[in-house]
Amino acid sequence: MRNGVQAIMKFFKLSQLALLLTLALPALLGAQETTEAAPEAAALDDVDILWTCIAAFLVFFMQAGFAFVEGGFTRAKNLCNILMKNVMDLSVGSIAFFAIGFGLMFGLGNEFIGTSSFFFDPTIESIEVPVAEGSSETKLVTAAEAAGKSEGFGWAFILFQTVFAATAATIVSGAMAERTKFVAYLCYSAAICIIVYPIFGHWAWGSLFFGTESSAAGWLEGMGFADFAGSTVVHSVGGWAALAGAIVIGPRLGKYVNGKARPIPGHNMAMGALGVLVLWLGWFGFNAGSTTAIKGGDFASIAFVTNLAAAAGAVGAMITSWTLFKKPDISMTLNGALAGLVSITAGCNAIGAGWSLLVGFLGGITVVLSVLFIEKLKIDDPVGAISVHGVCGAWGTLAVGLFAKEVGLFTGGSAAQLGTQAIGVLVAMGWTLAVSFPIFLTIKYTVGLRVSEEEERIGLDLVEHGMAAYHPNEMGLTSGVESQDPGVMGQPVPANN
Repeated sequence: MRNGVQAIMKFFKLSQLALLLTLALPALLGAQETTEAAPEAAALDDVDILWTCIAAFLVFFMQAGFAFVEGGFTRAKNLCNILMKNVMDLSVGSIAFFAIGFGLMFGLGNEFIGTSSFFFDPTIESIEVPVAEGSSETKLVTAAEAAGKSEGFGWAFILFQTVFAATAATIVSGAMAERTKFVAYLCYSAAICIIVYPIFGHWAWGSLFFGTESSAAGWLEGMGFADFAGSTVVHSVGGWAALAGAIVIGPRLGKYVNGKARPIPGHNMAMGALGVLVLWLGWFGFNAGSTTAIKGGDFASIAFVTNLAAAAGAVGAMITSWTLFKKPDISMTLNGALAGLVSITAGCNAIGAGWSLLVGFLGGITVVLSVLFIEKLKIDDPVGAISVHGVCGAWGTLAVGLFAKEVGLFTGGSAAQLGTQAIGVLVAMGWTLAVSFPIFLTIKYTVGLRVSEEEERIGLDLVEHGMAAYHPNEMGLTSGVESQDPGVMGQPVPANN
């Protein structure tokens, strides 16, 4: 009997132990999964940080591409000036964007402007948040904590966005090349990175760091405006600013003779072609890098459609120039590749490979026709920046409403997305012109915007920087300066009408 009782007691104890193990097992397994998931999440975050930084490095390298394109498409006597501008818009723009621009663009605030995160540092406790949900008490946390991101990602994000801002600034350089005072260009580079670019950027991209539910979300993105990597936010803003600058400063000496446009050839097409190929490479970082993440593999498809659009843009521009000029024009073909890249930038995450060919091809045709049209308006743009970035940026943004998966007019959607895209395009153009004209006019009537006629004839290298990019003999000159030399081979400048 006693043995039976002991057996029963032992059975109950074992049953209790089994029950406890059963109840505890899910918690133990969950803890194990959490323990395993934490290193996995940390590893993925590290990979995303690395990818975003690599993409930023590629976009940084695009500055070299812009320098080569602008330098090759213009005259030898202005090359040092162009190189200086491309170095300094990156330098001035980086400081200005860090100090003010980033906060206006991505800081918490309202749907029109950011009012926090100036001199951005994701490790400093500078953001007020409620102690608990619904609580009136607040505490200070870092920007990274407030955004639910790591501090490392915060640094990667601001680096990536800084080189984007520098891209918007450098677009203006080409349209105003060969006649702009260096100090005036420095002033505008700061202005575009402090005012023009970040405020519109907040309207379209404000939530990228703190999230769509935060007070950083802009009103355009709230409407559903889609511009994944910046056809409008970066390129059109830069292009429309270039348009304002080119109008205010006026054409180069000798560009228009008896009311007709006169070609002023660039001095080095090899340099221009190299610049385009550098930009083409950097664009993989520009578009695919805008994922700021590896998981999901979207960056691979984005890189592929980016390449297709660039290739189609080059072909479209070549065919158009061949048709119009009876010869395939190298400068137009190179700009066609850039036009294809700009055109696909807005929809590179949502437009399929087949449609990307059409978007790029039409971009290549558009850029040639736009260059000719703008030239007829007597707006002198030596490198075609207005057409490549402003006009084709607008086209690429509208293309999202036509060809984006599920929402495009030709891909199962309706005209609703196209209408939203059109609003974004018009707002970008209106905002940029409304702000850029006063900026350029203020510079013109204070420090001065344009060099004198004599200084323009001599060349900005000697006048502004006291040196030449080439030895005088390489420019076909026997002396350091010939006052009537327009550039390449010492041809006299016709009277400017």
